[in-house]
Amino acid sequence: MVLFAKLKNDSREKEVVRFLRNTIGIKPKNLDVYLIALIHRSASDNIMDGHSLNNERLEYLGDAVLDAIMAEYLFKKYPLKFEGELTEMRSKLVSRERLGQLSRKLHLNELIAINPHAHAKSAGGDAFEALVGAIFLDKGYEKTKKIVLKRIFDNYYNMDEIVFEESNFKSKILNWSQHHRKTVSFEHEVAEYKRDSRLYRVKLFIDGEVCSEGLDYTVKKAEQIAAERACEKLITSTEKASDEAN
Repeated sequence: MVLFAKLKNDSREKEVVRFLRNTIGIKPKNLDVYLIALIHRSASDNIMDGHSLNNERLEYLGDAVLDAIMAEYLFKKYPLKFEGELTEMRSKLVSRERLGQLSRKLHLNELIAINPHAHAKSAGGDAFEALVGAIFLDKGYEKTKKIVLKRIFDNYYNMDEIVFEESNFKSKILNWSQHHRKTVSFEHEVAEYKRDSRLYRVKLFIDGEVCSEGLDYTVKKAEQIAAERACEKLITSTEKASDEAN
């Protein structure tokens, strides 16, 4: 385990401990699990049983724990909402885009061990999920829930605004295209294979030209991401044209 030995040097350990103490507010009992949570698969190294040492297993665990935390939070917060509404709310809170933003806000992405040549746009969000998995193993569910809700989400987002924000960007872009007599189409491809899932890339075309792209583990969400980015571009270009006209 040469790589892991390198990642366990005093300087890196101190850096991770400082992050956990100052940003997350915990003192780790098992530092190794946090170090592993910050190893991207592009920087993994083979160990004796043939498996790679990286954060994919912790990412899988953290994804499930994060879903449970948000499901419980929303279930109690909005007792009159139906299952479908709660599911949509949860999707907004734990979307790949949102978790990537959190990783950047926390400066977690700066701690990830990653091959500099790797194409890993989701590395930040993946590491955030792996971190949640590591906290769960080290501190248990109740402590993890408190950290996720109070220490992280409450400090960096208005959760009520997120769950009620307009999310059907695909409908918005299609309505825009009808109004402006433009042709909108989507194309998707598998961008990356994982053991139990696929990462999809969706391209949004306006009049045959690529306007934006979205990446996610479902085509539907990737379409929404691409549509949201297209909406942002169109709004920006409209505002610019308006400023120039004035």
